Amino acid sequence: MKSPHLLRVSPSPEPFAPLLRAAAEAGLRIGWLEIAAVPPEPLPPTLAAAAGAGAHRAVAAAPGRSVAVKPLRGAPVLKDLLREHFLGCALVLIAGDPSVPLPLLQRVGDDAWELTPPSAAPLQLTTADAIAALRRPHPW
Repeated sequence: MKSPHLLRVSPSPEPFAPLLRAAAEAGLRIGWLEIAAVPPEPLPPTLAAAAGAGAHRAVAAAPGRSVAVKPLRGAPVLKDLLREHFLGCALVLIAGDPSVPLPLLQRVGDDAWELTPPSAAPLQLTTADAIAALRRPHPW
C-alpha cells in the first residue's frame, strides 16, 4: 500500500474540519498525528497501567471511538507510526515536530488554504484543489 501524503499543521484540528469533511465526502481518509516531547495526558489510568506493566498494546473502546496506548522504546519513528496507524489514509496532518521537513498547511479563509513547502513559494489552494491534489502521487 502506498504511503500517505504528509503535511505539517498547527496543533489545533478545528481549522482543518472543512478539509476533513470534504475528504470524507470524496471517499478519502485523512489522519491526525500529534508528535510531542512528552506523552499526552491524561491517559485512561487502566491503559497507562497496562502499558506500564508490559502489555504490547492497551486499548479502550466504546461506541464512537477507541483509544490505544503502546509503550515505545525511545523516540517515535515517523515511518513506523504511519505503517501502524494510518494505512489507507491519503493524507496525514502532523501537529508537532515530525523530525523531517514537511510542507506547512494553514487555513487562510473559508475555502482557502496556503501550503508552504520547506524551500519553495507558498501555494494557494481551495478545498477542492487540495482534495484533487491528494489523488496524485506528487501533489505539491
